[in-house]
Amino acid sequence: MSILKLTPACKDYLWGGTKLITDYGKRYDGARLAETWELSGHPDGPSVLASGPDAGKTLADYLAAHPGALGEHGRKFAELPVLIKLIDAAKDLSIQVHPDDDYARAHEGQNGKTEMWYVLSAEPDAFLYCGFSRDISRDELKRRIADNTLPEVLRRVNVKAGDTVFIPAGTIHAICRGIVVAEVQQSSNVTYRVCDYGRLGPDGKPRALHIAQALDVTRRTAGVPTPDFGGHLARCDYFTVDLLAAPQAATSSPGRAPNRLGSSLTPSSSTARGWVYRIRSAAPTVTASKP
Repeated sequence: MSILKLTPACKDYLWGGTKLITDYGKRYDGARLAETWELSGHPDGPSVLASGPDAGKTLADYLAAHPGALGEHGRKFAELPVLIKLIDAAKDLSIQVHPDDDYARAHEGQNGKTEMWYVLSAEPDAFLYCGFSRDISRDELKRRIADNTLPEVLRRVNVKAGDTVFIPAGTIHAICRGIVVAEVQQSSNVTYRVCDYGRLGPDGKPRALHIAQALDVTRRTAGVPTPDFGGHLARCDYFTVDLLAAPQAATSSPGRAPNRLGSSLTPSSSTARGWVYRIRSAAPTVTASKP
């Protein structure tokens, strides 16, 4: 089987920037490009075949017609179980949480969302939120959402290029400005916002918050569960991510090794140019690369 070249779905969310266009060569005519869904069978943003006899078909339609393309293990899946994105956060994303499979399937009719981020670039002193700095009650969480003091109890993690962050479903989190990440996630588009800094959407109205749902699904203990990844960048029931080659990280702290959730790790091997991932899920083995 030949390699399928894909055209990503493009998203122009209000917090996006231009780096995916200027630094990653994405073709897009809008003023900003927040996300590209590089490998996606999700109906909210499907990848499209860019060449060959099936050019113009969505990846989902192609896989429906060629189920063997997912490999032997993939035959048990009705759809591609993973989704891979590039994300350019020129401004802070909303503080948000994703449900697990049980809640999402019962209330939203789709998968939950466990995800991981590999930081491709980060401005000096860039940080993100991941989990709570201490245990918090449901009542306190509700109060802090209402009075806009939630960031005071969030776990702030400084990041730089080469860092990995694992976000299990139920973890409150936010990518903050000045960070570009590659995201590997379950194929899902369920997000519950709890804080959006009062921003207005394209319709001129405040973007919707989902406080009741977030209170139902948010894990309120300190920190984030940290599984044993066994030498992988990330490994869970939904995907395994291996770093095969990484770019030379540009950082204001040259001696600091890449980290997972703020913990020091041994630096990964580097090449002068390019990055490559191998993503294994319970179905396909997928490689995404930037030459």
